[in-house]
Amino acid sequence: MFERPEGGEKAIAVHIGIGGAPGQDARTEFESLAVAAGAELAGRLVCPLRSPNPRHLIGRGKLDELRALAEETCASLILVNHSLTPGQERNLERALQLRVIDRAGLILDIFALRARTFEGKLQVELAQLEHLSTRLVRGWTHLERQKGGIGLRGPGETQLETDRRLIGQRLRQLKGRMSRLASRRDLGRAQRRKQSMPTVSLVGYTNAGKSTLFNRLTSADVMVADQLFATLDPTLRRLELPAGAECVLADTVGFVSDLPHELVAAFQSTLEETRGARLLLHVIDASDPARDKRIADVEDVLHEIGADHLPLVQVFNKADILGADPRVDHADTGMPRRVWLSAATGAGVDVLLGVVAQYLHQDIVRGTVRLDISEGRLRSLLYNRAQVLSETELADGGWRLDVELDRRDYESLRRRENLSFAAAEPPDHTARSAN
Repeated sequence: MFERPEGGEKAIAVHIGIGGAPGQDARTEFESLAVAAGAELAGRLVCPLRSPNPRHLIGRGKLDELRALAEETCASLILVNHSLTPGQERNLERALQLRVIDRAGLILDIFALRARTFEGKLQVELAQLEHLSTRLVRGWTHLERQKGGIGLRGPGETQLETDRRLIGQRLRQLKGRMSRLASRRDLGRAQRRKQSMPTVSLVGYTNAGKSTLFNRLTSADVMVADQLFATLDPTLRRLELPAGAECVLADTVGFVSDLPHELVAAFQSTLEETRGARLLLHVIDASDPARDKRIADVEDVLHEIGADHLPLVQVFNKADILGADPRVDHADTGMPRRVWLSAATGAGVDVLLGVVAQYLHQDIVRGTVRLDISEGRLRSLLYNRAQVLSETELADGGWRLDVELDRRDYESLRRRENLSFAAAEPPDHTARSAN
């Protein structure tokens, strides 16, 4: 049986198309992923399929063609632009006598390369082990042998069973650490809410220019490079808005089509920054010929992580490449829907700040609350969730509070605690309905 070699960065990219040849955009993106992982592309093979082969994914003819191409180029790694079952991956490695990595495994490898912070490394390791746990019966002959030697002969667990047990133990350990880190993030978000500090999250397809825009807005020094997943770890910075308002701007990991489910599961705590945001800025590469497909891919990921209900403004970056001037497109409701700008030159950034301020202002409720002496619990909740501008003790022992709070908190307290303002306009949902 096949023993895995230690090296092997010279790779062949295998592009799979079900029902027809894969598109050029998908092929270019996958090869960019391969380069980002450090592979040297020695060749490529396009495989249009009527239906997947359950044994090798590709048919026998394409398998022979791939074997010949690998021998001709002296490649030692096969990268498949499709998801492979553990059985298909094992069978391909046996047939080719080469390492085989599918799309999910390649993305996981890039994430492992990019992770810098302690939490980012934990998240990537968790995702990799989740992925590996289903693939322990691959081309590893030593995993199928039973332990032997003096004192170890006789009944005992195989190396494969030992590895499964050790991976299970490590997964439990990592999930425990991630749970504690998630608790810390929750405390940070709660503190920001208490201080009435809303969060605005940048989302978008990888390499759309999120980090460039983040640096432009906050004068930060987040790494910027013309490559996929250049930045992985989330970064939060205070952002000053017009009229003295402030918010927290979050730069998150870029999305990509067919994002591995292991990554989505492992990055739950990081993605909480997106789910808990008051506004999403969807950064789009305006010059990308496949931008409509990229927009759909990001919307799919937002739906998967439960953030598709949040107010969202599309930010068309790199408008200067198209020769377009900075501008704002409005929805039928009158609220901004799209902003065209250039993060590289800074043109239109001031327009975006005005749009963010407008959305956040629409999402704040202000009013006066009168509470009697029996409503101490509601008073405590208001101090935790709202900004109490002033408080006056009433003659009957109650309180009158002037407060500002997030519209979602207002709606929640109104439903659950019968909160009502003594003098306040009913909240409207213009900002939310605009999307």
